[in-house]
Amino acid sequence: MAPRALWKGQLRLSLVSIPVEIFSATKTSARVSFRQIHQPSGKRVRYEKSVPGLGPVKSEDIVKGYEVSDDEYILLDPDEIDAIKLETKKTFELVQFVDACEISPLYFNKPYYITASDDLAQDAYRVVRDALRKAGKVGLGQVTMRGKEYLAAVKPCGDGLLMETLHYEDELREADEIFTDIEDEKVDKELLDVATSLIDRKSAPFDAGAYHDKYAEALQELLDAKIKNKKTPRVHADDDGGSGGGENVVDLMSALKESLKAADGKKPKKKTTRKKAS
Repeated sequence: MAPRALWKGQLRLSLVSIPVEIFSATKTSARVSFRQIHQPSGKRVRYEKSVPGLGPVKSEDIVKGYEVSDDEYILLDPDEIDAIKLETKKTFELVQFVDACEISPLYFNKPYYITASDDLAQDAYRVVRDALRKAGKVGLGQVTMRGKEYLAAVKPCGDGLLMETLHYEDELREADEIFTDIEDEKVDKELLDVATSLIDRKSAPFDAGAYHDKYAEALQELLDAKIKNKKTPRVHADDDGGSGGGENVVDLMSALKESLKAADGKKPKKKTTRKKAS
């Protein structure tokens, strides 16, 4: 199945606007995934959005809430959030150009492919790609996808353009607080020479195809063996098409809290939470 574009709009360079589409450069379909099964009944475990005392709730009845104090929230309608006008929802403008080595690896988040939307846009698309390659630069700009405005870097990638989302500066933790216990002393010269020699011997061009997820491969082998083994326990978790009634739906958090109260023999202390969006 053809990949679906995550974003469609204009890639702008000064007065030049190019219709483009953005696609994820990574995929997760090859990963082994599991369903949670209730072993005694053989039924699939389901998670439903519910309200204590009411049971399951409809998606259209759910709005976003921002906590301003303990158990007090400001409510926002989805339309109010969608109404926020950001040019970057439809326009990705390259506003600055830097050498790739100027951006610390800490900032890079996730890769995406940018492609021209139609044949008429390809000429301008190729000009931007080749100009970036000739200048040896990376273009920076901001783009809004899936309800978030990202800082992003664009650079040539083969016949096309690669976009990498970047973390904002305030999203990164200072390294000093992690490395504070490492003493600043000179290392033994002989040990350093041996380590450097070892690195030189094992140096080679990067080949991503030489590396494989050994855990995923071993897990798949285990699954294949169990599928072939007729003695492997099996269940038929048919989709019953519903929850079986609101009165039977258990809110996981409420159940855990009740279990804690029963175990302690007393009411739990009221917790204090920091402000957050939910």
